[in-house]
This record gives sequence, structure tokens and C-alpha cells, in this order.
Amino acid sequence: MQHAVGAPLPPPHQPGHGPAAGWPPAGQYPGQRGPAPAPGFAGAPVPPGAPPSQAPQHHLPPHQTPPQQPPHPASAQPPQHRHVPPAQDTTGHVQLPPGAPVAMPSPQPATGSDPAATTLAVLLIGPAGAGKTSVAKYWADHRRVPTAHISLDDVREWVRSGFADPQSGWNDHSEAQYRLARRTCGFAARNFLANGISCVLDDAVFPDRPVVGLGGWKRHVGPGLLPVVLLPGLEVVLERNAERSGNRRLSDEEVARIHGRMAGWYGSGLPIIDNSQLDVAATAQVLDDVLARSIASPPQW
Repeated sequence: MQHAVGAPLPPPHQPGHGPAAGWPPAGQYPGQRGPAPAPGFAGAPVPPGAPPSQAPQHHLPPHQTPPQQPPHPASAQPPQHRHVPPAQDTTGHVQLPPGAPVAMPSPQPATGSDPAATTLAVLLIGPAGAGKTSVAKYWADHRRVPTAHISLDDVREWVRSGFADPQSGWNDHSEAQYRLARRTCGFAARNFLANGISCVLDDAVFPDRPVVGLGGWKRHVGPGLLPVVLLPGLEVVLERNAERSGNRRLSDEEVARIHGRMAGWYGSGLPIIDNSQLDVAATAQVLDDVLARSIASPPQW
């Protein structure tokens, strides 16, 4: 509780001693003057220095008794607890189910393993220039069920002042912002999935770096997350990277280094799509085929 500027904190109240002296009665602010009591009314303030015997007293005329007040109807009967119905919600707020770890999807009898009709959480992995964001947006736009696209790079760049760009060097600040963005993406994905909206996330996850590995995604989203790797040839990645601008564009040396490390996904058991000769629409179609197999036989990761 905050008090007005300059107002002291109330002194401690001790049981059996009533309100502390010097503080106004309830309902008054410090410094607010209440109505003066009527002259002669019991309880009027005693003049300073006056002995108790000189305190003003209220006397009734002889042979007159105080008038009896009729009992209040509520006090004439024992108290009863009435059920008060809750006020009707007229604000238009919709109660949303809380997000929980995403479980592995199960094929529906009517659709089998059709990913286009199944609520999914998909993670597209690949180096810069692999086409993760373009494929994710196209795939989300053309599904038969509501689908959201969450890009980790976009979430990282929510930080404006003080943005820790990994291109300037991977350090404690860039790692902390990456972890924070990944946790935010996972929180968003769980909430979307809990409310019937599929999610496709994209991130440059490395097979040999636990900090930016799959473990964090599984922890923040759930075991039902389906990872798929997009890994075109190096020439294609370099060409696509050259079309980028700003901090999304990397040096050719950095692109080649990342692409080489991404090759570690071969033999990992994750599905890999080489989209070197595929446009966005064709890659999205292959992604559906891969996801259908993943639903029927989930990858171990």
C-alpha cells in the first residue's frame, strides 16, 4: 500500500488499546477534519489539562429514560448467508485454456495422418538462407486449420535498445536474449496449441551446440514438437543470403561455417529436406509429406 507523499506510516496497533492516539478515525485522511461533536455530547474532546471530573457530561432530565430504538429487522433474526449470484460478465472477455506442454499428435480416424487437418507444433531448422521463414509463412497460410507462424529472429528483435546482435560476437548478453526469446516463443506456442491453433516455429538450431540446441525447444514447447531440417546446398544458401539486408545478412564466411555445422543433422534421425531445386510451394508440399510420416512414426530426439 502506498501513502501520500509526506504522510507517515501508521504506528503499530496493539490489541486492546484501540486506535493509536493522534490518528483520525476510519474514513478520514490525515489532515482531514471531521464534523465537530454537538455540545455536551458524550465523547466530546476533553479540554487540555482538565481533570476527568471536569469532563463534560450529558445528563437527562429527571424521571426521563432514553427512548428505545426499535430493533433493526436484520438484527431480529439470526444471520443467514444468502447466495449472491456473480455479476454477469459484460466486458466481452473470453476465458482461454492455459497453455501446457504440447503432446505428440495422434492421427484422427477420419483424417489418418493428414497434417493439413491436424493441430501441430512444427519447428523448421536450417542455416541462414535455407528458406525457413518463407516456407513457414507459406505453409501456415495454406493450411485448413488455424495456424500461427512464430519466428525466433523476429522475437529476438523485439529488443530495440540494447539488442545483443550475435554477429557482433556470441557472449552472455546475446545468449541471454536468445534464451529469453526461445522461452517466449515456447510460451506463445503452448498457448496457441491449447486454443486449437497450430504453430510453426523457425530457428537456426545447431546439432553440436546445446545452448542453441533442440533440448531447449523440447523443454519450452513440449515433446510433441515436430522438428524438420531444411538444408539446401551451399551455393543456394549463399545466393539467398546475398539478397538479405541489415543484420539478417551474414558474411559469406559465416554462412559457409554455419552450413557446414548444419550438416551434422545427417544421421541424427530428424527428417531433412533438401530444397535446393524446390520453390516455396513445392517445399511446403514436401513438408506436409514429411510431417505425415512424423505423425505416424514420431522421430526420436
